[in-house]
Amino acid sequence: MVVLPRRMLLKTCGVAAVLQAKRAGAEERAPVVAAAADLTYALPEIAAAFARAQGHVVKLVFGSSGNFAAQIRNGAPFEVFLSADEDYVVALAGAGRTDGAGVLYAEGRIGVFVRGDAGFAADPALQGLATALRAGKLKKFAIANPAHAPYGRAAQAALEHGGLWEAVRPHLVLGENVAQAAQFMLSGAAQAGIIPLSLARAPVFAGAGDFALIAASWHPPLRQRMVLLKSAGPVARAFYAYLQGPEARAVFRRFGFVLPGEAAADG
Repeated sequence: MVVLPRRMLLKTCGVAAVLQAKRAGAEERAPVVAAAADLTYALPEIAAAFARAQGHVVKLVFGSSGNFAAQIRNGAPFEVFLSADEDYVVALAGAGRTDGAGVLYAEGRIGVFVRGDAGFAADPALQGLATALRAGKLKKFAIANPAHAPYGRAAQAALEHGGLWEAVRPHLVLGENVAQAAQFMLSGAAQAGIIPLSLARAPVFAGAGDFALIAASWHPPLRQRMVLLKSAGPVARAFYAYLQGPEARAVFRRFGFVLPGEAAADG
């Protein structure tokens, strides 16, 4: 047994305490990434891969792009913002709230999801929904709130294109963001709704019902842009770069996003 002198023991304990404090401080300072709710399942996979590859952790928070943009204008301490609508990033950049103009990272797709017990089917032209409306079978239909959620606006545009918006409006259940709208369907609070392909591909939706992709021409493009904010530190910048790399792109692609330089496929 080796007994350290008291002075050396105190010094060793002091170094250990400093290292522990530094580790704790690093964990506390994990950059906060504000991400659109359509990334609820894809982005944690990417963040986990980033942590394994580079040894850094980021804190992910999900919500509607419009709400995040408002919070950023009011000084919210985010370091990276992944928006589902590039217009929010463009506006923030114009107001001097960002570090640069950001980059496009994906284009989103939407589709109609119908629970297995709804009594009608999902189809790209929304004919099943139209039939259910005429027969009085539709009780509740979920979308994200179009006032501040890009996927909610896309859902409204698709319903308008299909001539169903006015008929659906009395049945609408609005989610604060698109992930909440999806949860309404999973819980049975809504029989059907319009959600991103990226959420429909999550395991939680497997076997819960039918999903049909809506043609991209039925709604304005969901051009998704991300940007560094003024407070972005080294870890946030490393994660931002990682999001543009091949590993992250593979995850985005698997969840149904159309990537910059790639063509969309309907069906």
